[in-house]
Amino acid sequence: MRLKDTIKKEDFRIMAVDDEPDIIASLGLYLNKYDFVGYTNPMDAIETLKNEHFDLLLLDFLMTPIHGDQVVEEIRKFNSNLYILLLTGHKDLAPPLETIKRLDIQGYCEKSSNFDQIILLVESGLKSVSQMRIINDINEKLETAYADLKNAYRGTVEALRLAVDAKDSYTKNHSDRVALYSKLIGEQIKLPEDQLEILYDGALFHDIGKIGIPDAILQKPGKLTDEEYDDIKNHPSIGAKIIAPAKIFDPIVPIVKYHHERYDGRGYPSGLKGEDIPLLARIVAVADSFDAMTSDRSYRPRFTLVKALDELENGKGTQFDSDLVDAFIIAFKEHREEIEKETGINYLQREND
Repeated sequence: MRLKDTIKKEDFRIMAVDDEPDIIASLGLYLNKYDFVGYTNPMDAIETLKNEHFDLLLLDFLMTPIHGDQVVEEIRKFNSNLYILLLTGHKDLAPPLETIKRLDIQGYCEKSSNFDQIILLVESGLKSVSQMRIINDINEKLETAYADLKNAYRGTVEALRLAVDAKDSYTKNHSDRVALYSKLIGEQIKLPEDQLEILYDGALFHDIGKIGIPDAILQKPGKLTDEEYDDIKNHPSIGAKIIAPAKIFDPIVPIVKYHHERYDGRGYPSGLKGEDIPLLARIVAVADSFDAMTSDRSYRPRFTLVKALDELENGKGTQFDSDLVDAFIIAFKEHREEIEKETGINYLQREND
């Protein structure tokens, strides 16, 4: 039965649950500066808490039809944040400390004719609630600021990509496909969502260093000289130097810098070997090589799908991380139709051209 409606609305809503009507009435008088509601039936109180917001709950321990700890068990199934103070007729009748901790009950005290201790605990609890409101408000603002920063970051990434595209028309579609293939590998090996996002952005951005390579080399129709190839090999380091000064790019710097390292240590620019190569860079290395092999380049025609997959197999343990090659091949075969729809490439039809 609901015994006390709102007495005075302020910033906090308090509910009290006690099967003694006199206790509810007394609490209502002492807490009349707050929006106070009292119940003598704990089951009614639970239903109200499911549908309405309250900041603090004063809860008797020994009640019928269920005790206070059982009430909290039910409440915690749908509300983990409610501040709860447990009232006991005698300290020896309080639930075990383990139960209080497990149910995240913030405090308890004995009932008496003097309500001063209860009021002090309520005011202390409301201060905690108020501080949590401030923290939650700050977190919401930080999340908004982070989202804005993230959007600005993506805009910057896209602007720099366009600058590279202006120099090398091959780069844009290539980077998009490498990002797609990289994400497929990441999902196949069950990377967490935040790492998948970093992987995708790093793959989109992996060739940004080509902005520092002369057009005559990028667009050369024939085979590169050794000197020209050395210039091309500088693009991972150039890319890393371009983005490193901006802290927001920190997560993708290793991808940009190390995507041309080889598993056997014969790659560039640092000659890293095996698992010393960052995982996300090893993933992009597989995706990058596959797309390079299955694309027409100025100096050679594309490989067939069968040949490209064979080359990946042949590079296991030397050029590539074997597990990541296996992951890519499984994911590619499983999602080939989706990939062809996304990229506009019919890999099997190409083999009959």
